[in-house]
Order: sequence, then structure tokens, then C-alpha cells
Amino acid sequence: MKILIVLAHPETQSFNAAMFRKAIETLRIEGHEVKTSDLYRMNFNPVSDRHNFTTVKDSSFLKLQLEEMHATEAGSFSPELRTEQEKVEWCNLMIWQFPLWWFALPSILKGWADRVFAMGKAYSNGNLYEQGLFKGKKALLSVTTGSPEKAFLKDGLQGDINAILRPIHRGIFEFTGFSVLRPQLSYAVARQTAEERSAELEKWSKRLKSILHEEKINVGVY
Repeated sequence: MKILIVLAHPETQSFNAAMFRKAIETLRIEGHEVKTSDLYRMNFNPVSDRHNFTTVKDSSFLKLQLEEMHATEAGSFSPELRTEQEKVEWCNLMIWQFPLWWFALPSILKGWADRVFAMGKAYSNGNLYEQGLFKGKKALLSVTTGSPEKAFLKDGLQGDINAILRPIHRGIFEFTGFSVLRPQLSYAVARQTAEERSAELEKWSKRLKSILHEEKINVGVY
């Protein structure tokens, strides 16, 4: 299997970085091909504007979707975007590794999606959801939280974690055709002991060894 892993965390010694490294190690040992995007180490620019493109369709007014469609037809996305788009097109499975910040993606990862998942490359009129351009691919979120699991239950302080992640699962992944796998959730890792964090890493590794056989989840009701 061809697997792309995207990491969004500024600290190389973080638990997110450890999960990232464990995934790379495990998947390669299992014989999978792995490509990565370590966004902070890449100094990836999350701001979407005219620097996304090397050509201009309308110089008088910037409408990103119009320019994205033009760039798709002309092959004129910036080199850094072409590289990332090619990774997404290449992979069979895409994994996003990140901490939940303000109930959402870190801005660098949201910006990566904003820029890379361009109209014409990731979706187009008539190519959405079940007919999405990435139909046949799978996507998985591996998320760390600050609060414990009980805070993310339906009646918990923070609310249902599945509802929090649904805008990503439905609004980005399924929207572009990906099938969504069950999220890997690591709760309150800053409060865990070294032994507990080690166990989390091994649980992640064990899951990845059989990831090829996992079925998609129902985002609407799981």
C-alpha cells in the first residue's frame, strides 16, 4: 500500500512526532511505501493566495476556485503545491497526525488542506462525495487531545469527539471521495506516564500492522 503521513506539530520531541515516527517505522517494516509531509520542518506556508499559482486567469479579482481550475488545466500550481498534490494523488491511504487545537486542525494543517485540495485537483462540479476524485482512497485522523476521554463523550464537558471531527471527516475527506477509517484517539497524553505513552505507541503500531484490512466507518452515525 502507498501511504502518505502528514504531521502538524512544531515540536520534534512531542508525542505527535513520536506517533509519526512509529507509523513510518511500522508501515515500512510491514512492506508499505511511505511518503511524508512534516509541515513545520518543511516551513509550509498555510496562507492561500496568488502565490499558489505561476499563472493568472484574472488579474483584476482573485477568485481562488477560478484560479485553481485554471492552474489545473495549465499545470501551473506553484512547485511546492504540485509536490504535495502529487503525494495525495499517489497514496492509497492518507494519515493526518496532529493535536486538537481549539476543537479543530492546527492552522498549518488547515492551510495545507486549503492550498493542496484545490478545485480541479481534489474536487470539481459533479465529482464530490461518492463520485469524488479521490474515490477508492482511505483517510485516517490520528489525534491527540489535552483533555481525558470522558470529556469527549456525548455528555462530556467538551462534547462528542466524533461530532468535533465530523467537519474534517465529512467536509474534507468524504467531500473529495476518501473513505474514512476510525480515528486514532490519544487522550490527555501530557498527563500520561512514560509507560502509558509507550503503550499508546504500541497500540498504534499494532493497529497499523492490519490497517490494510480495515473497513470505512459511517461518519454520520458512528
